[in-house]
Amino acid sequence: MSDDTSGGGRLARRWRGPLGRNLVVIVLAAALVAGFAAVHAQWSPMHRWNRAFGDASFLLLALAMAMGATARLWRSAGRLIAFRRELGVYATLLAIVHLVIILAGWVTWDLWRLFGFELHPQLGRYVMVQHGFGLANAIGLVALALAIPLALTSNDVSVRRLGAQTWKVLQMGAVPLWWLSVAHVGYFLFAHFLSFHRATPEPNPLQWPFVGLLFAVVSLRLAAFVAASARPRDLCRPA
Repeated sequence: MSDDTSGGGRLARRWRGPLGRNLVVIVLAAALVAGFAAVHAQWSPMHRWNRAFGDASFLLLALAMAMGATARLWRSAGRLIAFRRELGVYATLLAIVHLVIILAGWVTWDLWRLFGFELHPQLGRYVMVQHGFGLANAIGLVALALAIPLALTSNDVSVRRLGAQTWKVLQMGAVPLWWLSVAHVGYFLFAHFLSFHRATPEPNPLQWPFVGLLFAVVSLRLAAFVAASARPRDLCRPA
């Protein structure tokens, strides 16, 4: 009996170790990309995979943002908090792929087009034609610029070199990263195709799941903040 228990404990610790966590999150990320690609199966390949990688990245980020709050509310969930690092790292990698697909397939490496400009043949210069598209992409690029240093420092070596306090301050960038990502994703789910000069497609089926996910994450973090406020000694611990 004791040998079985010990073996089970070693197996559980192995899957909660760095290698096990990476494997779990890689499988989860691949499943999410495939699932979102199936949701968008009727779209052109570029838009299908662009959105599949972007949506999967956002969901991994949402899980990372919710995990700390969940551990605050339910101590038994504390063992899952180590997965936040891997969730953040792979969310960033998926976002980079998402950007590359957009650059190669949507704006064809024309950075002016990424920010909503098009070359006007009569004027011979670029003019703004998609205001929201440019702003949403600028927000997405700022979010990615925040995500990359967070991902690069999500390891024990960075904690030792930067010092625990500096590292924690740097990782607080996850909060603005989350809200920038919400704004970026929200625009493309709800506003991008509401243009008077082109046909409006069917609503994206992920609109209401996005609203529900946003509500769940915000509710969890708010509940964790309230719980921490009731225990002043915990206020210094990030949610």
